[in-house]
Amino acid sequence: MVQEKARVLIVGTGGVGTMSAYALMQGGKADVTAVMRSNYDTAVKNGISIDSIQYGHDIKGFRPTTIVKTVPNVAKEDLKPFDFILVTTKSIPDVSPTVADIIEPAVTPDKTAIVLSQNGLNIEKPIIPRFPSNPIISSVSTVGAKERAPADIFHDDADAQKIGAFQNQSVPQHIAEEAAKKYIGIYNPDGKLDLVYDPDVKRSRWRKLLYNGSFNPIATILRMDTRRMRMCQHIVDDLILPIMFEVLAAARACGVTELTDDLPGKILLNDDMRFEFKPSMCQDIEKGNLFEMENIVGEPLREGEACGVAMPTLRTVYGLLKGLQLQVKESKGLWEPKFTADNPYK
Repeated sequence: MVQEKARVLIVGTGGVGTMSAYALMQGGKADVTAVMRSNYDTAVKNGISIDSIQYGHDIKGFRPTTIVKTVPNVAKEDLKPFDFILVTTKSIPDVSPTVADIIEPAVTPDKTAIVLSQNGLNIEKPIIPRFPSNPIISSVSTVGAKERAPADIFHDDADAQKIGAFQNQSVPQHIAEEAAKKYIGIYNPDGKLDLVYDPDVKRSRWRKLLYNGSFNPIATILRMDTRRMRMCQHIVDDLILPIMFEVLAAARACGVTELTDDLPGKILLNDDMRFEFKPSMCQDIEKGNLFEMENIVGEPLREGEACGVAMPTLRTVYGLLKGLQLQVKESKGLWEPKFTADNPYK
């Protein structure tokens, strides 16, 4: 008897989302519906071109099972429910529509598991109350992929993910864990990829924040690649390492005790110094795009300070980032420069 394929919807089919679609299709266990917007016409007409370190450098004409321009409305379109929704969009909760708003039409209560493959802390908090009966899954990913042109993907860092279940009081934990393990089985049925089940989602997200919470915001403020930052010793000593140790202290205060004192020094040396790499937040602001500020910097800052941890470097950096984000919002017509009624400085 042929096993029915899982129905997977991918929201955010840029570089990372496309490589997820490719992996799922290669595994043969899923039918993939990909939401594509600016790249929709090219993908439908010619398929997607992929230059991949993992799958080959001259892949032409790749197409997911179905390509759509907008998130399907399962009820109104009388569609079969999705088993999984994979979200690979940027996490920018300070701008509408939110992730929950975007995916809501495609979520079937008690059925659809929601996989959040996004950076930062507390990304699940707005999702759980909107979809209380659905398993919410965390994917901490280190895949490197970007869209060079519409439907043209450059994949230069192998797909590696730690996948586990977020805590959701309305869904029994064993059910959420089973959903996470099922997703791994669909994504990586032959065990060829570096996908591992992670029972400690909280630890993995805090650990990644040591890098993302330091290099990302400093690169964004300075418009500087990680190679040059490490060449400038004062940037490391006065900004990068202090933030890493503040995040480490916050993690410990929040109950994550497995992170060791030598971790910042190890993470500091992660990037290959042969290349001039700018983290994603810096790339976004240089393109004039909104960037992932709140979950990468704001949430760890709030969590740490709530536990009594002094985080002066990250607090200053957060203030600078809010100003930069406001400039982007104004350029997009999302903020009007005027005094509010409660502003004491008018």
